[in-house]
Amino acid sequence: MGNRGMEDLIPLINKLQDAFSSIGQSCNLDLPQIAVVGGQSAGKSSVLENFVGRDFLPRGSGIVTRRPLILQLVNCKAEYAEFLHCKGRKFVDFDEVRMEIEAETDRLTGSNKGISPIPINLRVYSPNVLNLTLIDLPGMTKVAVGDQPQDIEHQIRDMLLQFITKESCLILAVTPANTDLANSDALKIAKEVDPQGLRTIGVITKLDLMDEGTDARDILENKLLPLRRGYIGVVNRSQKDIDGKKDIRAALAAERKFFLSHPAYRHIAERMGTPHLQKTLNQQLTNHIRDTLPGLRSKLQSQMLSLEKEVEEYKNYRPDDPTRKTKALLQMVQQFGVDFEKCIEGSGDQVDTSNLSGGAKINRIFHERFPFELVKMEFDEKELRKEISYAIKNIHGVRQVQPACQKTISSPHFCSSPSVSCPFYIIYIFLSFHL
Repeated sequence: MGNRGMEDLIPLINKLQDAFSSIGQSCNLDLPQIAVVGGQSAGKSSVLENFVGRDFLPRGSGIVTRRPLILQLVNCKAEYAEFLHCKGRKFVDFDEVRMEIEAETDRLTGSNKGISPIPINLRVYSPNVLNLTLIDLPGMTKVAVGDQPQDIEHQIRDMLLQFITKESCLILAVTPANTDLANSDALKIAKEVDPQGLRTIGVITKLDLMDEGTDARDILENKLLPLRRGYIGVVNRSQKDIDGKKDIRAALAAERKFFLSHPAYRHIAERMGTPHLQKTLNQQLTNHIRDTLPGLRSKLQSQMLSLEKEVEEYKNYRPDDPTRKTKALLQMVQQFGVDFEKCIEGSGDQVDTSNLSGGAKINRIFHERFPFELVKMEFDEKELRKEISYAIKNIHGVRQVQPACQKTISSPHFCSSPSVSCPFYIIYIFLSFHL
């Protein structure tokens, strides 16, 4: 199945994914992965369930997937599921898997349809799957329902971007065929982060629900909105089939029959359908891991050396060591300088929305208050010219005063080439305009 020679790559990344999830961070390493994006009711859940051959994902109206689900499929003779947060417990009944996903989601988000970026790790062992890891993300929505915050659309969008902006992430963009492809939420957000379509894999669902006389042939042949990795069409079970507990194996057989018998798709039937999609994703993820692994290994080794060096320092740690206190103080001063500079430039992490602060406040003082304060000043212009003249000569020392500065003294309103070494030139001109 898949790439035999490299079939251990995906389980290796799975172990890293579990390790990072267990400690609650990613160690600044972008693991190669496939993120599934699409609008609500685009058919994402059905695609994933077809991969597994079991009904195990929550269903309903509104936002059902409210936390990222890291789904790790492992080819194995036995069939069961495990959650990272329930170590040691094997789920044989997939209805219990669904209930556990719902319970774990509600544990963090409550039952008010809120969302959370903290993922749920689910590993499914089955003889019917290929080694594959996907991240099922919440479906994009535009309207808040129930007790959801009004900015739920932006929250979901921000969550999706956390995953798909990474160069190591392949994007599985799921779009229903009975909507205009140009208005696809999945393809739209994918194009923002992958404008060349190099990391995006298109999946077209609900081909059997298109209006009579229409088809998605141009899309599936990659002619309409081309993607480097192309499009694959699938036919999922309808809601009636799901409610009637139609067997997924029977649904896959019906899907195969649909492509072989449809006049617009029969010539590409071998490149369509859920089994082909699963095999393609397995191959592409394996190749993607192979391509990104050298850089990942190098970055991991660099971080390990840095951590080992830091650990070595703490072996002989003494709280009263004066050199350590000096180092800590220096680091605090340096960090203060960085934070202060960010505050002046307006590039800090936090933005005050109630008052002007930092550089914006300084900017207002210089451009609004300072000119009015200058106008209030009273001085003798003749004496001021004399003081500026001496100041210009003094800052040049033994060097000859440049002609531009001489001209400034005699005619302060005109100077064709002001000297950059004369800071009083700018001040004098400023005074001239405001007096």
